[in-house]
Amino acid sequence: MHNVFKSRSLTVIDDFTIEERKYLFSKVRQLKQAVLSGDKTELDEFRINDPDFGIYEVFLEDSTRTKESFRNAAEFHLVKVSELHSESSSINKGESFSDTFNTLAGYRNSIFVIRSKVEGLCRHLEETCGAYARRNHLSYTPAFINAGDGRHEHPTQELLDEFTFLEDNEWSYDSIHLAMVGDLFHGRTVHSKANGLNIFKHVKVDLIAPDELSMPASYLQTMKDNGFEVRTFPSIREYLSAPDVAHKWYFTRPQLERMGEQILQRQDGLRKSITFRAEFLPLLPADCKFYHPLPRHKLTPTIPTFLDDTSLNAWERESINGMYVRIVLLGLIGGKIGADFLPQEESKPSYKDEEYIFRVPDAECNKKAKVYSEGVHPIKDGIVIDHICKGDTPAEIRSHMALMSRVLGLDDGKGGEWVSQGHDGLYKGILFRPGDKTFSRKELKRLAAVAPGCTLNIIQNGKVAEKYRTKMPPRIYNFSDLACKNDACISSPAAGENVPAMFYRTSDNKYACAYCGKTHSFKEIWGK
Repeated sequence: MHNVFKSRSLTVIDDFTIEERKYLFSKVRQLKQAVLSGDKTELDEFRINDPDFGIYEVFLEDSTRTKESFRNAAEFHLVKVSELHSESSSINKGESFSDTFNTLAGYRNSIFVIRSKVEGLCRHLEETCGAYARRNHLSYTPAFINAGDGRHEHPTQELLDEFTFLEDNEWSYDSIHLAMVGDLFHGRTVHSKANGLNIFKHVKVDLIAPDELSMPASYLQTMKDNGFEVRTFPSIREYLSAPDVAHKWYFTRPQLERMGEQILQRQDGLRKSITFRAEFLPLLPADCKFYHPLPRHKLTPTIPTFLDDTSLNAWERESINGMYVRIVLLGLIGGKIGADFLPQEESKPSYKDEEYIFRVPDAECNKKAKVYSEGVHPIKDGIVIDHICKGDTPAEIRSHMALMSRVLGLDDGKGGEWVSQGHDGLYKGILFRPGDKTFSRKELKRLAAVAPGCTLNIIQNGKVAEKYRTKMPPRIYNFSDLACKNDACISSPAAGENVPAMFYRTSDNKYACAYCGKTHSFKEIWGK
């Protein structure tokens, strides 16, 4: 029977469907019970038990819990467990990540567990090492598990968090009401919750953080797209004065050291707003639980140590659950378990059929003479691109038309740009170039990407020979001048890995990087 989990990578939490995560949790529950009861026979059913099966740990950032729980989980499987010591690897000699991991994949290593500051690294390696395996006829496809990449995601922490929430939810998937407290800006564990919590049918999230540490807008948008009910509060004190306080609180460690001297000067006040204090205890609902991915700061913990021996403490059990979850995850990806899982067919977005370039029928092209309101005289042969950035300010439109001209290769020769004001009072840009110019399909795609909503007129002998209207493409790729603006992203020019950028349209008409998830406007995805 085909095992849908075998050789799968987990780069973001959404790589596993809701159905697949529920199956994983059922197996973790089974494994944990076997561990607690000492049932060796049942435990052996989870073990890969193959000395030639390689699992490689590559931690390019410091870690204790994630690294050690993965190492212990890997050793449970009785397989070959290796570790790359980054301080002595060829990465420090300027070798690309793809060359390093291709080499290791060729040495009979099937699963890589990677922590890095480089966001989207595992997604990139999944693609490039998969191609390497096919080129070299390897009998396996290397899989990559993201153990935390910059401030992007931490999908395995999300899995163990969800498992622990479910334990305290009496295994109900109906609803969850979760307060998230702390550094929501940098915290990759809370970012994974924007999609991770959708395993519950009804989700209510209370975000508690001062403005400086608040949740990035892109993750807020994802939560709203997923139907979450979201409230925001600047401090624990203000949250506890509001009605309907959550029974589950998820704390994260403030990473103020990443925010510069100006923020550090205000760190006492910021920490105070997200640190629990004894005076708050009477204001908590009954059966309240606190969770934390750990570590806590030894001097300024957001969950003070006097709470360790109280019923609030769910973070220790959460940490222990981490190893159980990772044992099962490795067993699934290694193909030891999961063959009995039969996935339901899920509808996934398809971009193949969505058109975004529309040719206006020839009969409609010259129905009435186009009269530009100001300044642009008809040209005999050439192109006129109209309706550029309609509704923006004149300065914004002029700036973008300069970018358009460069992106479309129109900087040379005669012509110009104009800003017009329509009868509706809105400004729009008009770009014209006289001469013999046509557009290939690839050039039309570039036009739609750099100026969605525009109209292209190809003029021949004083008449409109062809006319096209554009809308925002669902994805943009295969253009060498695309660039993610997140310097921490694997596809950013700053990373120096020569990974081509790729973007997907979001529900609010922006573009999300396919690697790090950072959102951009259509004006921001072009490199210099």
